[in-house]
Amino acid sequence: MKVLILGSKGQLGRCLSDQFGTTNYEFMCTSREEIDITDFEDVKEKITDINPNVIINASAYTAVDKAEGDEHAANLINHLAVANIADTCNELGCWLIHVSTDYVFDGTANSPYRETDITNPQGVYGISKLSGEYAIQSSGCKYLILRTSWVFSEYGNNFMKTMLRLGTEQDEVSIVGDQVGCPTYAQDIAKAIVFILDYLADETIVGVYHFSGGEQCSWFHFGREIFEKAGKVGFLVPNNLQSISAREYSTAAKRPGYSVLDTHKALKVFGLLPSDWKAGISNVLRKLQMKS
Repeated sequence: MKVLILGSKGQLGRCLSDQFGTTNYEFMCTSREEIDITDFEDVKEKITDINPNVIINASAYTAVDKAEGDEHAANLINHLAVANIADTCNELGCWLIHVSTDYVFDGTANSPYRETDITNPQGVYGISKLSGEYAIQSSGCKYLILRTSWVFSEYGNNFMKTMLRLGTEQDEVSIVGDQVGCPTYAQDIAKAIVFILDYLADETIVGVYHFSGGEQCSWFHFGREIFEKAGKVGFLVPNNLQSISAREYSTAAKRPGYSVLDTHKALKVFGLLPSDWKAGISNVLRKLQMKS
């Protein structure tokens, strides 16, 4: 099986490279410099030349606030480019595994979102990601759409690394306490994708799946867990943490108040257990210490 990974320089792309490196799969990781997904003709030509059995799209426009003022770029990368990739997959008869987001929901629920629940994105980022999902579903290609949430890792920019940076700069850190979701360790997403490959002989698995952390929390509680673990292994941490409301922390894009994903379908079909994000925090801290 030949696997092509798009978006190799992002945090998920780098985790996918880590995980595939321990397997016997023939895989190729490409960055935007090697395959620019916004150059539609070039993408079709290069993918056709590679002729993979599976494409994993880990590339995305993820700057949620910036997207509010840059709708064209968000739509180009998260929707139109994805539509082009899906069409190419359909022409080649290869699978597309695409990573999506909890932002396709409006965050007004009071129980975990299932794959069949009504979507209602509240900002440009969520709208563009949902449009990408629709494009995949209408392309005719064999696909798996994996929605996830609150992704963090030892790579790139993410909430955990922001917290660790703030811990070295500030004695008091304020974190939003009234938005609830499930943190997800990107290495666990990558492991889940590798695991799923064994199931691709069965085309009845085509569809949307949720994969995220197994324990919900607020951003405040996520941050507190990060600092508690970080302090124990020698990282600088603030002396005071303050829980604030989303209203007190103004952002350009509206965040879902509740974005917990129901992961039972992925468990039932693939036997995938949710991400253990607390163990993920410990793994990130260990890897960051090894680099320092």
